[in-house]
Amino acid sequence: MAVDTLETRELRYFVAVAEELHFGRAAERLGMAQPPLSRAIQQLERRLGVRLLDRSRRGVALTGAGEMLLHEGRAALDATAAAARRARRAGGADSPGGPRNRLVLAVKAGASHELLHKLLDAYAAEPDAAEIEVLPSGTCKQGEMLRDGRADVALLHAPFNSLAGFDSEELMTEGQIAILPAGHPLAAHRTLSLADITSIPDLPLARWSRDGTYPPGPGPEIHDQTQLAQLIALGRTAAVFPDSARAWLWAEHTAVPLTDAPPVVTHIAWPAHSRSLALAGLIRTATRLWPSPAFPHRRHLDDTPPDSRSVHGTDRPAKLSQL
Repeated sequence: MAVDTLETRELRYFVAVAEELHFGRAAERLGMAQPPLSRAIQQLERRLGVRLLDRSRRGVALTGAGEMLLHEGRAALDATAAAARRARRAGGADSPGGPRNRLVLAVKAGASHELLHKLLDAYAAEPDAAEIEVLPSGTCKQGEMLRDGRADVALLHAPFNSLAGFDSEELMTEGQIAILPAGHPLAAHRTLSLADITSIPDLPLARWSRDGTYPPGPGPEIHDQTQLAQLIALGRTAAVFPDSARAWLWAEHTAVPLTDAPPVVTHIAWPAHSRSLALAGLIRTATRLWPSPAFPHRRHLDDTPPDSRSVHGTDRPAKLSQL
């Protein structure tokens, strides 16, 4: 095998060891014995001509080359998994009755409710509309679903979601609100600051998992929107959300605008270099409904000469014309 070629199996082995930093745990995770795993990593190091792991009595640590391969290896494994999932979806392997024109849209549960409703209704009215499966996710999980192929397109919210590695279009900018128990003294205020809601002894802010871990703090660990809504109603916690979250508030909740919270920008994002015609139609619908401030008078597919048609027309950035 060429020095500059890696097999998926080798990457899976290395990523498991690099994440566990323990050969025994990595072998258990992979469902194999430890000796062949150790040999496989040693063979990989010899073939690449670099040391990927520092091994000592204190344990295993990544070298600089190992850190690089872990980062790139995760991305490569996500890409191969995404290719397999999207190929199965396109071929109808996961659809009873055979292939269907279908897109999976990942969204944050409870976010951008009105935007999503408007987008789905408008797209469904298109003559060549595909079936849209909406896949709600936890905080910051939409990007992960897009990378590993569980989703074809996603609504991402900056600054909370990273847009790195995706093509995207800005749809909407909104402020943030504090969601409080209706009976709490702060719920009577017309506006609040971030300092106001981060220093309430009897009402600690809820904590969401990011990358599998929870940030430190006294607030409860939140697993889903229903749990959060109930804890707020019971007076056990407060939360900060984009203004569009008002759509799912209970009668026991009060929303108070935050004067100094950064704005939240909702983007529709998709894998770079996608060639899906169904996805192109959805993006075209979204950008028609919410014109970008940078391109307020953009032309659309129906207005574009046949020899230069793209999702957005000729006045769009080059990356978008690839769809």
